[in-house]
Amino acid sequence: MQTNQIVLKRTSNTEPDFKKLISKLDKYLSIVNGDDDAFYAPNNILDPLHTAVIAYYNDKPVGCGCFKKFDEQSVEIKRMYVEPELRGLGIASTVLNELEKWAKESRFEYTVLETGLKLDDANALYRKQGYEIIENYGQYAGIKSSVCMKKAL
Repeated sequence: MQTNQIVLKRTSNTEPDFKKLISKLDKYLSIVNGDDDAFYAPNNILDPLHTAVIAYYNDKPVGCGCFKKFDEQSVEIKRMYVEPELRGLGIASTVLNELEKWAKESRFEYTVLETGLKLDDANALYRKQGYEIIENYGQYAGIKSSVCMKKAL
């Protein structure tokens, strides 16, 4: 799929371009999360998934995201990232829309996600895309630095 100069690729989270972007995401999150990074880091390790999307801009991998099954009706959006210098161009929205489309094609009815309270851009993106804040779930229950959200597909 192509949107302007953004080309999307459905792939797995073992794809080398995905891994490179995730390495940058992990470095970014370790700075943003500071002392809380030790709590979040284990939650970001994923088994191999075949539900990853990479965004290419001018043939360069610049953004990504993936999802995994959360329950019988829902998937969890994970590992969303866009290169900082290209934020604001709609790349994250394009990746997220593709993940939601793919989840719907796979017969899921909802998406859920967790993001950090300090990640203003991410929170704004998800709210703009129709996500609503829900009670923190699973390992994020009671964690004040986490924000959990849900959206019907």
